[in-house]
Amino acid sequence: MQAVLYVSHGSRVKETRQEAMAFMEQVHQKVDVALHETCFLELVSPDIGEGIDSLAEQGATAIAVVPVLLLSAGHYYEDIPDEVKKSVLRYPDIRFTYGKPLGVQDRLVEILAERLQETGVERLPEAEILLVGRGGKSSEITRSVEGIAAKLAVKVKVPKIDVCYLAASAPSFDEGLQASINSGSKQIFVVPYLWFTGLLVKSMQKKINSLSTKEQQIILCGYLGDHPSMVDALAERVHEALQNKQQPVW
Repeated sequence: MQAVLYVSHGSRVKETRQEAMAFMEQVHQKVDVALHETCFLELVSPDIGEGIDSLAEQGATAIAVVPVLLLSAGHYYEDIPDEVKKSVLRYPDIRFTYGKPLGVQDRLVEILAERLQETGVERLPEAEILLVGRGGKSSEITRSVEGIAAKLAVKVKVPKIDVCYLAASAPSFDEGLQASINSGSKQIFVVPYLWFTGLLVKSMQKKINSLSTKEQQIILCGYLGDHPSMVDALAERVHEALQNKQQPVW
């Protein structure tokens, strides 16, 4: 029996976990597979091993492991495979396939443009736009975020969009935000390239609230969330993983 294991990042924030689970329920409706399970990389249960155990107990004979990740980084290349490998040894009769993160997609750039518009704030011609990525040690992450920023700049018709990162990449969020403030623009739009809410979004909002003034307005846009295009994008990755005939080398 075919099953799908969704591997989400994990958060201590209850709202984030609930948001992730509700999102996966929407994806389930677009994927014609009887067995689904959502697990988390860190901080909360079930973890990957527990998710696989649950599917095995329900009779799964094939499991498509689908990373609920925006970009390819250490979690995709190392952390998820390392954990799945342990279960592969315990369940040699189960066939495992591996999906891909969403990657750089035009429809995700469209969501970012919508999030800018949804602020309801009329954008001044000289407004600064700062795209904020999660970050990672891989140069692939920075290339991808820079590519997204370039696509968004074309979409919203501005000369350029600066980028910064919340962890492990430079410039940091604090550095990027300070550079935007130093530009002297009366408006700064901060666009988070994040899937769900959580401590990172809350910390960004707190920082912005402390720095925004009447003379220099800083606006935090919404995160990607459960936009219908996000649901479609992940469902597409699930279908690709289900159709993958090649066993990954764990």
